[in-house]
Amino acid sequence: MQVKSRHHLRSDAISEIEEMLSAQLGVSPEGDTYERVEFEENDWEVVLIDGEPQVAFFDEEPFLTVRGANAYDPEKHVVTVDSGAISFVSDGADVMRPGITEATDDISPDDLVLIAEESHGKVLAVGRARVEGSEMVGNEGKVIDSLHHVGDELYEFAG
Repeated sequence: MQVKSRHHLRSDAISEIEEMLSAQLGVSPEGDTYERVEFEENDWEVVLIDGEPQVAFFDEEPFLTVRGANAYDPEKHVVTVDSGAISFVSDGADVMRPGITEATDDISPDDLVLIAEESHGKVLAVGRARVEGSEMVGNEGKVIDSLHHVGDELYEFAG
C-alpha cells in the first residue's frame, strides 16, 4: 500500500482515540509515538502506535485493528467463533450465526466488533454487527459484515 501522508498526532487527538477505545472495548492503548497514516489507493486511515498499526478508522470511527486487538485483549464488543469458522473469517468472509459460540451483550446493530476464535481467544477480524449481541448465536443468517481480517493489506502493512 502506497502511503499518501503520515504525521504525528497532537496530544488532544491521542486522548480522544484513547478515550473512545476505552469506552468501546475496555482497553487503554499506550505508546510513546502516535502517527496517523493515509494511503493513496484506498480509504484506510491507520494510527501507528510505536510503529505498529494498532488503530484504524472505519467510517471515521477509531477502532482497534486485528493486531491492536491481539495486543490489548479487549473485553467488550467481542464475538467468538468456533473452529469451523476460523478459515472463513480469516479469509474475510462475513460471519454467519452457525459459527458463533458467544457474543458480548454490549453489541448493537451497526457497532464495530472484534471476531475472535474460541480456543485461544485470538482476534481474526473486525466487522460491523447487523444485530444485537444477544441475537448473534443461532442457526442461520449473516450477522456481521467483515471489514478487516488477518492477512489483508491492512494486516500486512508494516509501519
